[in-house]
Amino acid sequence: MADELGPRRTRHAVVVGGSLAGLLAARVLSEHAERVTVVERDRYPVEADARPGVPQGRHLHVLIEGGQRALDELLPGFMSELHALGAPKVGVPEDMVQWQNGQWFVRTPATAHFFTGPRDQLEWLVRQRVFADPRIERVEGTEAVGLIGDSARVRGVLLRERGAGTSKEPYPLEADLVVDASGRSTRAADWLAGIGAEAPHEETLDTGLAYATRMYRSPAEDPSVDARGYYLVPNPSHVYSGVVLPLGDGRHLVTLSGLRGDEPPTDEKLFEEYARKLPHPVISEWMAKAEPMSPVYGFRKTANIRRRYDRPGRRPAGFLATGDALCSFNPIYGQGMAVAALSALALRKALGDPKRAATTRRVQRALLDASQQAWDISAGADKKMPGAVGDAARPGAADRFKGWYLRRVQERAAGNPAVGAPFRAALTLTAPLTALFAPAVLREVLFGPVPRTPAEPPLLRGEGRDAL
Repeated sequence: MADELGPRRTRHAVVVGGSLAGLLAARVLSEHAERVTVVERDRYPVEADARPGVPQGRHLHVLIEGGQRALDELLPGFMSELHALGAPKVGVPEDMVQWQNGQWFVRTPATAHFFTGPRDQLEWLVRQRVFADPRIERVEGTEAVGLIGDSARVRGVLLRERGAGTSKEPYPLEADLVVDASGRSTRAADWLAGIGAEAPHEETLDTGLAYATRMYRSPAEDPSVDARGYYLVPNPSHVYSGVVLPLGDGRHLVTLSGLRGDEPPTDEKLFEEYARKLPHPVISEWMAKAEPMSPVYGFRKTANIRRRYDRPGRRPAGFLATGDALCSFNPIYGQGMAVAALSALALRKALGDPKRAATTRRVQRALLDASQQAWDISAGADKKMPGAVGDAARPGAADRFKGWYLRRVQERAAGNPAVGAPFRAALTLTAPLTALFAPAVLREVLFGPVPRTPAEPPLLRGEGRDAL
């Protein structure tokens, strides 16, 4: 069989991993394959609920605008359905009290929005939509333990049931295409070695960032505050971060983060004390008025990891990687769900291209390209943090100029809407990073003054606008 993954070439596709990236890949593959099987280690909960296979499920998840647009394209009407379930929609900078690089953002009208509902709610809705397609099957409580085939071509996957009372003996599931969407802990390197193929080189960048999260019932209404959330953004000179965002129904999640050696504690009393390390007490004061609703949950696996399947190597046709199994980011930047959806769109475009054959190499390249901007943002910011390690931590020749220019962008984004709007568009993956070099933005960044910004947190929308 020729190395082509498009229509009439793929009878059966298997997706390993049934989280967001895997579900959306299955949605796209159903347009080309006669049958798609999603293999998931967990057993899905009936309702929207946490599950072990999503270790970050109890932490903050934001769906930025690039992801919203992609989800609506993949699953028409999805965002309206999500909003109807109660997922809060937060506008920036209008709804947020944000501090970054020593400046409070002026709360001008929102130019970008993100959704902040629970991760399990969003994934549950995706599952309902994806598995409504009769061409998409699922195998739950089962893990992939190897590939079938050789270094030239993958012809299926070896599966093993999980849990007590199962035989534990691997069994084969034949397929024309296997997609690894098993997440940042993927075992694809072992699978490929098992059939005589080569694993991809892994680029890594790890700041040692760790974070901890607790749910709160929001304080009683206060007429002196109309903010829906708070965000104190870390930087190389102040490495502690705090975020407060709504979940819906009066619930908020508070996430505190720090770097290697001074990680936020999961002890409830110490968690409250850790918030005092932030550059301003506004979040600590909010927490003191709010009602705790959960234990404190910690998370430590925040390295940026990119697996370079695009580079030369002895790798088989019929095997692709997507989602965190291909490129995973420091979660603090909130890009993962959006990149999963954008990668599914890239898969659709590559498989449906009438002018170019959808070879394994070409499709894999398209999937990597879909994550490039998010990688540039996450890795670019993390390179500057103290203690960053990994082969991707070494600055390149162009990093010095880009760093100088982006510092000027950030200095002006807090109070100059002409810079702030394209800055947010790039961060939310709705515009390329080159938008920051458009003539109007370039003029403001190179020749415009650093605008005055509020001296204290603007707790009401009107505060600080006289600085403009």
